[in-house]
Amino acid sequence: MVKRENSFLARSGQILRRPGFWIIVVLFVIFTIPHYSEAFGYPAGLGTLTSAIGLTRHAMERILFLVPIVFSGFLFGPKGTIVSSIVALACMLPRAILISEFRADALFETAAVTIVGGFVGGLSSFSLRLLNREREYVNELEEAHQELTRSEQKYRSLFENAHDAILLQDLGGNILAANQASAKLTGYELESLVGMNVTQFLPEQALKTARETRKKLLNGESVDSVYDQQMVRKDGVELYLRLSVNLITDNGKPVAFQLIARDVTDEKRMQDNLQFYLQEATEAQEEERKRISRELHDETIQELVVLSQKLDMLSVESKTMSGEDRQRLEKLQQDTGNIMKGVRRLSQDLRPAALDRLGLIPALEWLLTDTEEYSGLKTSITVTGEKRRLPERTELVLFRITQEAIRNTWRHARASRVDLEIVFANDKVSISVIDDGEGFVPPKSMVDLAKDGKLGLAGMHERARLIGGNLRVYSGPGKGTSIIVEVSV
Repeated sequence: MVKRENSFLARSGQILRRPGFWIIVVLFVIFTIPHYSEAFGYPAGLGTLTSAIGLTRHAMERILFLVPIVFSGFLFGPKGTIVSSIVALACMLPRAILISEFRADALFETAAVTIVGGFVGGLSSFSLRLLNREREYVNELEEAHQELTRSEQKYRSLFENAHDAILLQDLGGNILAANQASAKLTGYELESLVGMNVTQFLPEQALKTARETRKKLLNGESVDSVYDQQMVRKDGVELYLRLSVNLITDNGKPVAFQLIARDVTDEKRMQDNLQFYLQEATEAQEEERKRISRELHDETIQELVVLSQKLDMLSVESKTMSGEDRQRLEKLQQDTGNIMKGVRRLSQDLRPAALDRLGLIPALEWLLTDTEEYSGLKTSITVTGEKRRLPERTELVLFRITQEAIRNTWRHARASRVDLEIVFANDKVSISVIDDGEGFVPPKSMVDLAKDGKLGLAGMHERARLIGGNLRVYSGPGKGTSIIVEVSV
């Protein structure tokens, strides 16, 4: 209640401080005093005019009350019109009832002035409100225009000063706009670049990729937001770009493409060099494995075989040997046999002969059989699709990845079985190594494998990349692990 009173007093104080309020009060006083005093008369000219149009003195004064009513509507809106109409009625009504000789006419004139004044005042208030709204709308438009101008200037500044090359091209490949970074990237002057067609600095394969991307965007298909693209500078130097393409529309109609490009030539070359180094290192490692395996098979195992035969001959020929010495000799024979088996397994592990002679599937079957013998894991292999030989390098990499995955299973997973699933499709081959071990939380990205200490998985990932394949790992605590390698052939 106190708040309402304070609010009313505040509004009343605001009204009393407005000059227009006191003008209205003065007008009511000026028009009311002559309305009740016969001593006041009109000037001769005004009296003649009112008589000529058929108005009596007091009728003219009633009409003058329209002035403060309409003025109140302008200043204070509908409420001002209502209040001033009531005040005008209070000013005119006593004379019309008590003093006027023509009471009916006076009452009619009083009512007419009140009604017309209220209507005109309301109309003026409505017109003023419309005018204010129009003024506010104009102001809003002006502010929006200024904001748009500021945004345009800000965007243009970002566009012109961006480190990445930004180009705007029409649907035909003609460049509509470009920033300074684009000129620096392509080697053309900015004035020359605008108006050129992108076919002038894209090689054939890159042009084909660009057309496919544009076509997908125009058809509303999803495309990779960022992809690598080749470009030839004005001086003939070939660059590698990391490119982002967006379709620009106007009222739903495609009108242009926006391209944002970054020069990644040095990064690409470093990656290619690293890839080449890894490939050479891997091949050198395999060649060394092959050499050691051959030496173990051709020399060490053969020497062990000769040693075993000599021990057998010694056992047969030594008739005077005591029983204790014979037991020692038999123990030496057993140890020699065990060493021979170990060396043979090591030789096969380094480079399975079945892989070179028979191919990937027989080599993997041998790997599972050997794993069961020395680890106790239950194994199985399932082959789907039409079996076929793959390129030697591809078979070798797939075997190594599978070998490492199975080795990790029996060493770290605490699993009871491991299953191998091989799928031959028309254009790709995939191998899945699935165990029922304790599992682990895989990293969010394969690039974090080495950082998280998963060196075996990191090596498998790098090997898959060497043949253009990809490696995926699915695991979880208590859920086992699935390692899937897939390669196009």
